[in-house]
Amino acid sequence: MILPHPVSLLGTGQPDIETEMMGQLGPGTIFMMGDNPALSKMPEKPTLLDFFRQRFSPFTRNHLLQSAMVALKTGMEEKVVLACLLHDIANGALIRVDHGYWGAQLIEPYVSEEISWAVRNHQALRFFADESVGYAYPEAYIKFFGPDYQPSEYVKEAYTQARQHRWYMTSRLITLNDLYSFDPTVTVEPELFTDIVGRHFKQPREGLGFDGSAVAHMWRTMIWPNNLL
Repeated sequence: MILPHPVSLLGTGQPDIETEMMGQLGPGTIFMMGDNPALSKMPEKPTLLDFFRQRFSPFTRNHLLQSAMVALKTGMEEKVVLACLLHDIANGALIRVDHGYWGAQLIEPYVSEEISWAVRNHQALRFFADESVGYAYPEAYIKFFGPDYQPSEYVKEAYTQARQHRWYMTSRLITLNDLYSFDPTVTVEPELFTDIVGRHFKQPREGLGFDGSAVAHMWRTMIWPNNLL
């Protein structure tokens, strides 16, 4: 049995099924731990591109790949291309709330400080226009959140600080290449970015999730998302 994680149910009005599922335990009914047969088995030493192929939702995978392809085709530096490839990585198979912060933590041990900073701060910058580079407030956000939506104070403060930072433009370029809808007729293969990933992402020899880093548990959560504990 798969017990949904509490964070996905709180405040939704859905019934608490934990007690009910506990009552179903028996010799032939147990909670899931380890590989879910409905998901493809990850390699013993998974790489970043393995997660793109086998664990990211199709929507997020296509979004990231197309955003990175736009950055590549418009001649952006490789660090910007990689930042675009990774900017919504937390949305792929982990968590959407504060996804810039989660994403930055996920990649921090494996990329330059500038790239992780840019991924973290794109979360705030996307809510604020910058006419100097042709970035307007996304029309999609009006549809998503309503015309009167205002970001939280911590987001506004993060924007103010990021605006003065030396790496501001690196993060701003993520928002410029951040597609708020993607073309379903366009297919971008992860292998297009193999060389860029190889040059700028420090793949641990033990595999992501097994290198003992401070974020290894986050990668393992994506490998085994249905584990009870």
